[in-house]
Amino acid sequence: MPPIPCQRHLFDIPGDVAYLNCAYMSPVPSAARDAGSRGVARKSSPWTIRPVDFFTGSERARELFAELIGATADDVAIVPSASYGMAVAAANLPVRAGSRIVVLAEQFPSNVYAWRELAGARDAELVVVARPADGDWTRAVLAQIDERTAIAALPHCHWTDGGIVDLAAVSARLRHVGAALAVDATQSIGAWPFDVRRIDPDFAVAATYKWLLGPYSLGFLYAAPRRHQGMPIEHNWIARLGSEDFAGLVNYRDAYQAGARRFDVGERSNFALMPMAIASLEQILSWSVAAIAETLGATTRQIAERAARLGLTSVPADLRAPHFLGLRFASGVPRGLPERLAEANVFVSVRGDSLRVTPHLYNNEADIERLFRVLAAAV
Repeated sequence: MPPIPCQRHLFDIPGDVAYLNCAYMSPVPSAARDAGSRGVARKSSPWTIRPVDFFTGSERARELFAELIGATADDVAIVPSASYGMAVAAANLPVRAGSRIVVLAEQFPSNVYAWRELAGARDAELVVVARPADGDWTRAVLAQIDERTAIAALPHCHWTDGGIVDLAAVSARLRHVGAALAVDATQSIGAWPFDVRRIDPDFAVAATYKWLLGPYSLGFLYAAPRRHQGMPIEHNWIARLGSEDFAGLVNYRDAYQAGARRFDVGERSNFALMPMAIASLEQILSWSVAAIAETLGATTRQIAERAARLGLTSVPADLRAPHFLGLRFASGVPRGLPERLAEANVFVSVRGDSLRVTPHLYNNEADIERLFRVLAAAV
């Protein structure tokens, strides 16, 4: 698969800025920014917003996200955050006293707190899988799954350094013992293939503001068909059957809209954020996630090889998501390094003991050279 050429022209990034921090927050493509601006402007003329408009945008976004992950629109709920999606999962997955919920050490908090609360409420055990010395998270997770396991709540890749979890292998083991899988894929969907037909999660959530190149305060929740009859965590008007009939909203309905729509957040129709998400999803699909992953994988391998010559280490490429890189220093991240990088207009993150470098298609060779000028002076 040929690499995608640099797409910086589609973003509003100054030439002297090396933004290698997509895992923190992506810039939105200019087309998404403009779509959001048009959406904001609509609020100044609310008489132009018709009842049907509360449904068309969100349905288009739902369809696009479903296409991205191999699902159907009926499988997708619109949520405001990863934590909201995990709250839905926690409210709908059975946990009995004495059972176990498996999470990773140093996992992102939005996929930990809900499970800590659930374990405490059900007198279950939260099992924290320690970081494996050999970097093989999949082996470490599989070793913790047995007949006591009720849920594994996992990422697709670790948010600090990109260490991967083979979710298909984990899912097969969970099904064998009768347990469920909840996935926070915020750090992978959009940049690394995620196919629900292969992975078969019960729930999987992705916020849009990272690798989906979308706005903050919006996300998508996949709910497997076997979970479509679950209970939402809020009760809003638009998730109920017949909500398209505004005049009939006083005729309260117990039935829900089809599929995962029952889990939609209230005011899901956001007329500024939804057009942004649609524009970005369309752009990602036009590139293709497989091509994005291949292109970013070549970039992170190049950075990892150059960093190794400076004495820095990272998770091996076969155990790391292609779009992710966590660089580790022998004595820890040098004091003041993030500030020195920022002063040189190089933007990365420190997460745990890693200097996290997460490029996207808007990065070029000049960005990488700018990064290494600072790193070379720091080691």
